[in-house]
Amino acid sequence: MSGWVDLFLEAQAAERGAALNSLQAYRRDLDAFRSHIEHRGGAIATATRGEIEGFLVACEAEGLAASTRARRLSAIRGLYRFAHEEGLRTDDPAIRITGPQKPKTLPKTLSQGDVDALLTAAEDMGRTEAERLRDTCLLQLLYATGMRVSELVALPVAAARGDPRMLLVRGKGGKERMVPLSPAARDALAVWLAHRDAAEAEARADRGSAPSPQLFPSRGKSGHLTRIWFHGRIKSLAAFAGLDPDDVSPHVLRHAFATHLLAGGADLRAIQAMLGHADISTTEIYTHVLETRLKELVLTHHPLAEK
Repeated sequence: MSGWVDLFLEAQAAERGAALNSLQAYRRDLDAFRSHIEHRGGAIATATRGEIEGFLVACEAEGLAASTRARRLSAIRGLYRFAHEEGLRTDDPAIRITGPQKPKTLPKTLSQGDVDALLTAAEDMGRTEAERLRDTCLLQLLYATGMRVSELVALPVAAARGDPRMLLVRGKGGKERMVPLSPAARDALAVWLAHRDAAEAEARADRGSAPSPQLFPSRGKSGHLTRIWFHGRIKSLAAFAGLDPDDVSPHVLRHAFATHLLAGGADLRAIQAMLGHADISTTEIYTHVLETRLKELVLTHHPLAEK
């Protein structure tokens, strides 16, 4: 069965361009399913629809969120669809199983005042100039572009050369998109790049270190800052800024980018393109911010709204 999972994950990476984080999530979910089935004397290779549904019931009994259960079912569906298409099974036991309905909730966001406080914290909190310049650049880029945190930390340094007005970002599935930079983000990027290049030149002179291809290099295995590190860093910046760290994350700042753009009159399709959403329905979660503006438009401009 482990061979099935490996083949399935290889296919996801090769055919769909699945990111490493997605592949790791698939494996964790499928390992949980396998553990449940084998604990009851079964095997994934011969699992029935009833056994899969039993796993989902057990997940609900554990108190797992609907989104988690839906993600686990998605991994199971993908595995059995792959097994059926490759001739590993003659049937697909998961094809008719319906998943839990995920409640539609408004995304957490930040006010413009909160964002300003975060940016000020980035300029002041670091112990060294390098930390302050790096943190300021990270937050300015994130708020200016709405990038996913994994896209941000993995930016190549080549993307920042030449004082760009736009950045080329490689998103989910290897899809590329262009995102514009604000003047503040361009300034922060230029200052960080100059400091980074000077530090690298000094390291090459002293130790013969090879230049890094990353905009935000680190000594870790990936060669760049990790999303887990940045998640913790933005929590520290939030606390320094006097905000509740539980209300602040890289993804919340991405939501703030989209919410503030839409509130300022930006087109929903343009926001979809900048966020890298494949489906406009994903972007439509931000339309809640339109309610106040639409009311004002009607009350101000509709002829029957006049007294």
